[in-house]
Amino acid sequence: MTHSQLGHSPDDARPGSTGEHQLQQTSGTRDRADRFYREQMADCLNEEMSEFVSRMEMVFVSTADSNGECDATFRAGPAGFVRVLDAKTIAWPEYRGNGVMASAGNISENPHVGLLFMDFVRDLVGLHVNGAAALLSVDDFQIRYPDQVVDADIPGRRPERWVVVDVHEAYIHCSKHVPRMVPVPRTRDWGTDDRRKKGGDYFGVAEDRGLAPHRRTAAAVR
Repeated sequence: MTHSQLGHSPDDARPGSTGEHQLQQTSGTRDRADRFYREQMADCLNEEMSEFVSRMEMVFVSTADSNGECDATFRAGPAGFVRVLDAKTIAWPEYRGNGVMASAGNISENPHVGLLFMDFVRDLVGLHVNGAAALLSVDDFQIRYPDQVVDADIPGRRPERWVVVDVHEAYIHCSKHVPRMVPVPRTRDWGTDDRRKKGGDYFGVAEDRGLAPHRRTAAAVR
């Protein structure tokens, strides 16, 4: 994929977008940015990045539709639920959700995705992965990647589809402002349709509209 297809300047071989290059120039940070590009930005996952992804239990996913309207979401699962298929390819399963399919819908018309893996517990560092995503059925994923076990060992959950990402950029998110969090035991009902366990009307939108849902309290998340 060319720089212009990625939203980059076709006349500039430097990583990054035209907009960031212009701001670097006007802000006097081009040399600092070039050092970061040169020292930290890769076009594939190295061994350390692959190990990092394989132990993450969550990832933040950003997508946009064909008009550039953005959506940010969150995916979670047991460590390794995001699979490193090779240095240029990662994938994760998509499960039954609220039926909106905002991320998958965006990917179907605009493949560009931005992923952020964060370690809030041990190393307090993050990994950005940008690339082009494709949606695969469970059967197509199994045919294309026969060595992968498709039925994830998560009670109550079976993939509806897979998201497969061709990695274009991978780079560090610095540790400076990452908060440390301490994991606590929690039973997660991965496949539940119980409205309360899924959050109910936590923010009161349905209640404000007179739809009288099950309102959730903060205690319900413990």
